[in-house]
Amino acid sequence: MSAQSAEPARSTEGALRVGILLPTREAAMTGRHDATRLVDLAVRAERAGFDSVWTGDSPLARTRLDPVALLAAVSAVTTAVTVGTAALVAPLRHPVLAAHALASVDQLSEGRLVVGVGAGFPSEETQREFDAVAMPYRGRVSALDGAVRAWRAGWAAPRSTDAFQPLPAARPAGPPVWLAGGDTPRVLERAAAHYDGWLPFLPDSEAYARAWPQLRARADELGRSVEPAMFATVALGSALGTGADRAGAELDDYVRAYYRRPLAEMATFQAYRAGPAAEILDWLGGYVAAGARHLVLRLGSFDPAGQLEQLAEQVLPALRATPPHPAVSAGSTS
Repeated sequence: MSAQSAEPARSTEGALRVGILLPTREAAMTGRHDATRLVDLAVRAERAGFDSVWTGDSPLARTRLDPVALLAAVSAVTTAVTVGTAALVAPLRHPVLAAHALASVDQLSEGRLVVGVGAGFPSEETQREFDAVAMPYRGRVSALDGAVRAWRAGWAAPRSTDAFQPLPAARPAGPPVWLAGGDTPRVLERAAAHYDGWLPFLPDSEAYARAWPQLRARADELGRSVEPAMFATVALGSALGTGADRAGAELDDYVRAYYRRPLAEMATFQAYRAGPAAEILDWLGGYVAAGARHLVLRLGSFDPAGQLEQLAEQVLPALRATPPHPAVSAGSTS
């Protein structure tokens, strides 16, 4: 079964969903390794009303816990939240082994898994990471699409020795697979034709408002439905110190530790915002108005628990009340 012929994306019928990225990278940044704390934070996120919890991926370049193992643990102690990867660097793994592991998590979560995938941040560190696992760095985008096709073929195979075991929990084609990336024509075409969701990290809502209608129109031409999501990093000033300047300085420290690059550089192509709750709400609301229906928020702070509580109390309720894009509220399937 090809990726294009896979089951269309499941839709939230216009309901805004908001999730958080578990701070797996921060353990390596600070030297405080405590995997159980991350599982506990996922439980707190579910209790606080978030719709999903996510985890990133990088064994060496930006090292952290294995995302599949962590989501297996989270699946065992939560009951309602979506569990997802944002994003799994699929070309680093043999497709058969990756599909086997992902289907196992889908079983453990009883069908709550969403697999966000990417080809890896283009950098020398990522190239060394590919070299370390003997996977080719060049051609990794094609390898990503090929891996997803292989997953779906194995998940949907007849119940025989050719099928991956265990099989996914409910959907014949396996869990939804979202493409993490930007707004280039190639990314938009791939997302529209082959993926169940689009998870960009565009630095401003105007870029989202330009890209999403193009992707949506192409998906409609192909008779497909694609979930419009958005990955953004936020830091509430009230939890980080007094004033927007202090919040921005704290976020810059966080980004420098995360990427070894300054915030000003990273913010040219990724979404970041620091400030009081009202400012964060207004900024995120721009993406919602542009069509985003699932926000994945990275907590840009070394106090993720405090940030989570602040977001749940000061931002989440008002964010859910933000009017959706007219095309969504008119009863679209995305």
